[in-house]
Amino acid sequence: MRWDFTSRVFETEVKQFADTEERIVRGGRDRFGLLRDAFEGVGQIGVIGWGSQGPAQAQNLRESLVGTDVKVVVGLREHSSSRADAREAGFTEDDGTLGEMYEVIRKSDLVLLLISDAALAENYEKVFGSLKRGATLGLSHGFLLAHLRNEGRDFPPHINVIGVCPKGMGPSVRRLYVQGKEHNGAGINASFAIEQDADGRATDIAIGWSVALGSPFSFITTLENEYRSDIAGERGILLGAVHGIVESLFRRFVDQGMSDDDAFKQSTESVTGPINRIISHDGILAVYNGLSDDEKATFGRMYSATYPTAYGLLAEIYDEVASGNEIRSVVMAGDRLPKWPMGNVAGTRMWRVGEGVRAQRVESEIPLNVEAAGVYCGTMMAQIDLLLSHGHSYSEVCNESVIEAVDSLNPYMHANGVDYMVDNCSTTARLGTRKWGPRFDHIIQQDVFTAFDSDDEIDDTPLRELLAHTVHGALAVCAELRPAVDISVVV
Repeated sequence: MRWDFTSRVFETEVKQFADTEERIVRGGRDRFGLLRDAFEGVGQIGVIGWGSQGPAQAQNLRESLVGTDVKVVVGLREHSSSRADAREAGFTEDDGTLGEMYEVIRKSDLVLLLISDAALAENYEKVFGSLKRGATLGLSHGFLLAHLRNEGRDFPPHINVIGVCPKGMGPSVRRLYVQGKEHNGAGINASFAIEQDADGRATDIAIGWSVALGSPFSFITTLENEYRSDIAGERGILLGAVHGIVESLFRRFVDQGMSDDDAFKQSTESVTGPINRIISHDGILAVYNGLSDDEKATFGRMYSATYPTAYGLLAEIYDEVASGNEIRSVVMAGDRLPKWPMGNVAGTRMWRVGEGVRAQRVESEIPLNVEAAGVYCGTMMAQIDLLLSHGHSYSEVCNESVIEAVDSLNPYMHANGVDYMVDNCSTTARLGTRKWGPRFDHIIQQDVFTAFDSDDEIDDTPLRELLAHTVHGALAVCAELRPAVDISVVV
């Protein structure tokens, strides 16, 4: 695919990401004046759902569109328990900004369908039947496209279908938007996709939506590429893999004689703290470059042992997503979970230890464990290479494998615990983490640590390829587009 598009409203620019040119749009509050033109023909935006993305997107859009005649209305089920939260955020029945979801869909020119994936699968036919002719359907995830393909169905031909997919969870989208009031451009990057353009307005509506959410930069993708990279990514380095990595490291360090507290600091705290911070500000290669010669040797051995093992498991995950199997498993779980709900991981020994460690944390004293860095970076780079091998753009690869992890998810895990994130993310992500996190845990202990601890030589090709990898240049371009502000996480 050629990563290009045109806009009649927004200024675009071409950036060189490694060996690929991509056209992007920069965000920022100085672009909000263009939103009325971008949303030409849109009198009402219906935000359907109040899960992770709904609160953030509804509030961000409402604030960005102040001074225009575009109305943002939240649509929820008639007896939804989220109505009280929506009212607290300022959406009310009295002023017509809160209503029953299908009534809101019928009246909206742009419908942002932000309900859960299971609810999408169950309700899409009624949603399609409620849309105005000529309306625009907006998705923040490609899951519905994947489900429709599994069902042999299509979107209605008389509507626009677009995607704007923030590369972070809803609280990050909101928190950085709020910070953007003081730091222009602070926000979460987003991809956008044009699945159907029935009237020629789809591209500008999609870009306007992304800019209004506060995205520092927006890049083009397809809904298919989005759901493949997103669902595989959250089962990989964004959540499932990091959960398995830190659990395996914790047990390893305890087995080596560390106290529980020290083992937690050397595993989880090290990954979500200093390792994450270095990657966020200076890139993956900076982790290696900042080590002593002896530490580099340790890192290189662990990295080279991890990379091929992680790649094989990530390739399996990607195949399961691309084939539709992972999507089917989420839909089937929607029928199963009301009777057999998922449990929480927070009560296990490791995470009880973590709660105590965080309570006594001194940020400057968190160690950078070299073995942990080797495992984490090896898995991250394996995901990068896997997505590149399947034709994903550098923007998408960098955001889904690095930026979303280090600038959105990991800071929340550092503040509240990896276990908190595992227990409180979307149902789709929770299912994937519980399914694949233990696979990472087991295979790292079985294959990676066994190889690292043996006297056998480990092929250092992965390390040599890391040092010369083109992604470092692509990440440097992304860093140029990054606001000079870190997310402020409230514990």
